[in-house]
Amino acid sequence: MTMQTTQPTYRLEQKRKITGEFPGPKSAELGARRAKVVAGGVASSVPVYVADADGGIILDVDGNSFIDLGSGIAVTSVGASDPAVAAAVSEQVGRFTHTCFMVSPYEGYIAVAEKLAALTPGDHEKRTVLFNSGAEAVENAVKVARIATGRTAVVAFDHAYHGRTNLTMGLTAKANPYKSSPAGSFGPFAPEIYRVPMSYPFREEAEIKGEDAARRAITMIEKQIGAENVAAILIEPIQGEGGFIVPAEGFLPALTAWAKEKGIVFIADEVQAGFCRTGAWFASEHEGIVPDIITMAKGIAGGMPLSAITGRADLLDAVHPGGLGGTYGGNPVACAAALAAIQTMEEQDLNGRARAIEEQVMGRLRALAGEVDIIGEVRGRGAMLALEFVQSGTAGSTKEPNAAATKAIADACLKAGVIILTCGTYGNVVRLLPPLVISDELLADALDVLEGAIREAAAA
Repeated sequence: MTMQTTQPTYRLEQKRKITGEFPGPKSAELGARRAKVVAGGVASSVPVYVADADGGIILDVDGNSFIDLGSGIAVTSVGASDPAVAAAVSEQVGRFTHTCFMVSPYEGYIAVAEKLAALTPGDHEKRTVLFNSGAEAVENAVKVARIATGRTAVVAFDHAYHGRTNLTMGLTAKANPYKSSPAGSFGPFAPEIYRVPMSYPFREEAEIKGEDAARRAITMIEKQIGAENVAAILIEPIQGEGGFIVPAEGFLPALTAWAKEKGIVFIADEVQAGFCRTGAWFASEHEGIVPDIITMAKGIAGGMPLSAITGRADLLDAVHPGGLGGTYGGNPVACAAALAAIQTMEEQDLNGRARAIEEQVMGRLRALAGEVDIIGEVRGRGAMLALEFVQSGTAGSTKEPNAAATKAIADACLKAGVIILTCGTYGNVVRLLPPLVISDELLADALDVLEGAIREAAAA
């Protein structure tokens, strides 16, 4: 019997509309106010200010309607104002906004933990701890791995992004702007972090199988660190900020098998890829790997700040009482939002919707890649998709990154009313993260704009 799924409903008209001056006068006024009070180190990709958002549309203060292909960096997968999330938040706010789970606990925290135990890969006994941000989740996963194993070394990968706190800056691969700039460094960083090569099929010097790419990393670990000293291997199953890099098939299973053999905790950072984004609840599922610990955030709670680590009970229970937690971790309002967001994901089959988005987008972009020579690769899974841009004529040879074209494409899309995000170690990747509730018609309109911007950049 086919499962019946509900359809998204929208408050705002799902159409793109640019009214005139860009940015408009109200956004310009807010920009001037911002410059006087907000630290310059906080940057925004888009120079317009939001008044409302719904489905696949962001409405700015000047009445412009933009198609959202960023979802607040993969956060508003169920839409920026999902009715179920809004209702759950409103109800919870009317009862209590905070007690601190470490002082006076409440059912919502437990219900979220139960749901995560059911959704994450593996049928083993699990435990969960809730926090506020992805970086917090990663830090605490490392804490758990270290205390459970009695080891200190942590292995991360080229092109990785794990956060902006001190420890997670050390785990992140890209220096500027996350770790340093021409003005100086945020360091010193936390010690006992080691970096090994990622499987990056498009940029390998020669084609290499996933198992062989894993052996390359494992050999480096064994020679330079020693497996007996490694507490954890930390990896994004699909790298996010590094360029939406999908490792070669076999890479992740080989790493997990070796980690298990050596008693190393395998941590999957699913902060960006989790919660239906790739067409599965978690990107780990695509190759059938079962991480020891999964870190989660972004799409978990429909836009409310919440993160989590879920993992093997023996690992998380190795930490002494009081060793994990935080004042706001698992806030009751955020927990209510998470339960409602997950309900929407289930009722609207957003895993299936992500796969449908992939089919719609990939067909168009791969056809375009055959016509213009600045697209080096189209890649990704579900609604976590990317185009890597190269200099004209280098796609099949040097694959020289083309950051200038990438920026020009993003700028052209924004002026036409489509918000897209860029990423990549070389600044040459456009990433597409539409809300999973976006309509086919709105997505097609956005792709028309993107295709036009790419053709224009290729002709320049």
